[in-house]
Amino acid sequence: MYRGRLERDLKIWVDKGLVDASTAKALLREYDGRETSFSAGRVLAIIAAVLLGLAILLFISANWEALPRIVRLTGLVAMIWAFYLASAYLLAQGRSILASGLLILGTLSFGGAMALVGQMYNLSGDELSMMVVWFVAACVVAALFRSAAQVGLAGFLAWAFCGVYLWEHFDQWYGIMPWIPPLMAVVLIALVRYADAPLARHLAYLMLVGWLTWLFARHEGLTTAILFAALGMVAFLVVSISASPLMPFARTAGAAPAFYAFLIASIGFFLVHAEISNGSFENNVWVEDKVPLIVVAAATLVGSVVAIALSGRDNGAVRYLAYFVFACEILYLASETIGSIIGTAGFFLVAGVLVAIAAWLVIQLERRFSNNGGQGTRV
Repeated sequence: MYRGRLERDLKIWVDKGLVDASTAKALLREYDGRETSFSAGRVLAIIAAVLLGLAILLFISANWEALPRIVRLTGLVAMIWAFYLASAYLLAQGRSILASGLLILGTLSFGGAMALVGQMYNLSGDELSMMVVWFVAACVVAALFRSAAQVGLAGFLAWAFCGVYLWEHFDQWYGIMPWIPPLMAVVLIALVRYADAPLARHLAYLMLVGWLTWLFARHEGLTTAILFAALGMVAFLVVSISASPLMPFARTAGAAPAFYAFLIASIGFFLVHAEISNGSFENNVWVEDKVPLIVVAAATLVGSVVAIALSGRDNGAVRYLAYFVFACEILYLASETIGSIIGTAGFFLVAGVLVAIAAWLVIQLERRFSNNGGQGTRV
């Protein structure tokens, strides 16, 4: 996606005489030569490694009982070390794609070996503990080899841990295990920076969003929903306000911190609306006067405007999410207030006018952002 946009921008700049054709071609070659750019061969190699790892584990498990116990244990340890040592050798030779595949094979073999050895020696423990150990091993390997693919695998293992927990203990707070997902997310974000694996950071952020949503499901209520929205807005302000000491650090991670913080706030605003609509204030006179709806709607609209003002020009993800939240809130207000008074036809008329006004405002904002960016193009 980024390469296509870069290529289009370079063509425009060449046509305007801002960059010569040879420089544009050199810039594209430099981008294509980066290891972090998309490579179909790298993706296919990783998929092949996963498939081969599963095939090896299935073959071993199918013939597990036919092998002597010492052969089983020695073979598993030798297989894991063979994958890791071969990966180190390939990295030294500059063959990073094959090395990444072998690292994934080694980590998958490690997880399978834990399960098979635990079965062989009847070791106590549950699946959650095994998933934590597997995740830790993947993180250690990712740090030692500075492998972006290994960081991604660690992220999927963290998701697997969350899936196992939700499958077995969705309605339970099982020991300290519920605190493991945010801890895993912090470790993943640190590895993303250390190993230069930008795509893997989305696994960490999405896991945090899911974890917070699960917490709300366990403590559902209007107060929890308000805290959810407030937490998201505070986090967004912390990573977006220039006076914040964390803002420069957050900017090094790109658009993700501000976007996911505002996403949490947006989900919180939706949950507050849902709690009010479900009758959290049904015995309160405020429901009849629409005061809670007005307060929540005003907070949602102000939050969207603040998001656009702080991050709208440089962060397209936040900008379009804020547009969406703003438009949804306007339509919701119209349906709750105007729609019940003037009927369906009048509601659609008013809604159309409101959307047209919102579209005009968006066009003006886009033009302003474009002009501030120095491009001067019309939207």
